[in-house]
Amino acid sequence: MVYTGVLTKMQTEFLEPIQYYLVFENDFIHVNQLLNKRIEIKLIGHQCLSCRLDRPIYRQGFCKTCFFDKPFAGDWIMRPELSTAHLDKEDRDLDYEKKVQLQPHIVYLANSSNVKVGVTRKSQVPTRWIDQGAHEAIEIVEVPNRYLAGITEVALKDHVADKTNWRTMLKNDIKDENLLDWRQKLKSYIPDEALPYFIENNSETHLEFPVEHYPEKPKSLNLTKTPYYSGKLVGIKGQYLIFGDNTVFNVRANEGLVVELLVV
Repeated sequence: MVYTGVLTKMQTEFLEPIQYYLVFENDFIHVNQLLNKRIEIKLIGHQCLSCRLDRPIYRQGFCKTCFFDKPFAGDWIMRPELSTAHLDKEDRDLDYEKKVQLQPHIVYLANSSNVKVGVTRKSQVPTRWIDQGAHEAIEIVEVPNRYLAGITEVALKDHVADKTNWRTMLKNDIKDENLLDWRQKLKSYIPDEALPYFIENNSETHLEFPVEHYPEKPKSLNLTKTPYYSGKLVGIKGQYLIFGDNTVFNVRANEGLVVELLVV
């Protein structure tokens, strides 16, 4: 079976294990069904996720022009503390920014390679944790806008990590942590503006990923440099496809690439 389309991050279902789907314009693939099968991936072009033109992808699936012009690639996406919609202040498109920023946001702790703090819209729980390859996570603050979540994350990352080590996550070289204890230890560092939104009573969420075999020394596939690859799929974790020869492919990092995918 041959599939052709533009890569976007895999869609997921929170089941045991997590269910993954690659969605193209006119077709989709239930990726879990490809485990233990050989897959061939071939780069055949580019398509910006915004303007849909065949232009080199700059970042986050966008061409350079769209990345610097469009509201959905503003700096506040990666740095939520820069959000200004609550002040009625525009960055690139105030209507869009109000729609995204002025909704409930979660500050959370997730354990993927280590315990880290992060921010996501409430509507993206637990999708965000799945995408990060976290095997356990917990909400610690629920605030009414992105700005409050951002300043909380900034305050907490002086005391806990805010990055995931992707190699450690993929090797599954991790240990269980008591995230309730972590939550209580970090409470005193939450800014006064966000402290009333602290979540006192909830439990950890645990996630199971469909992995037959974890790589000992994961090596990342870059389709721009290696436009053809063939390998046996042995796992899916985060937004990574894991192959039997230790090759891993980050689907989300390759958004906007047009590929031909052959299932042998």
